[in-house]
Amino acid sequence: MSILDKVFNSLAVEGNERTAAQMANFYGTTPGSIVARISEMRTKLGIAVYANKRTDTAGRTKTFYRVGTPKRAVVAAGYKALAAA
Repeated sequence: MSILDKVFNSLAVEGNERTAAQMANFYGTTPGSIVARISEMRTKLGIAVYANKRTDTAGRTKTFYRVGTPKRAVVAAGYKALAAA
């Protein structure tokens, strides 16, 4: 199973919300590789992957990724941009 498949299963199928570092550690790769796979999910597969930043009590900011459903306004803006192209 490829890293893309593993990231897809974790976020889209299982519905997890994880950081790139968490997934990289779990799948034995680098956070950069995970971020690249998330980019593929967005651009090549058209999946809405959201990046939510959170700051813990020590002031460290982490980005958590999750799959969600885009709002109607986001979809409408996409259609409008396609029509203008």
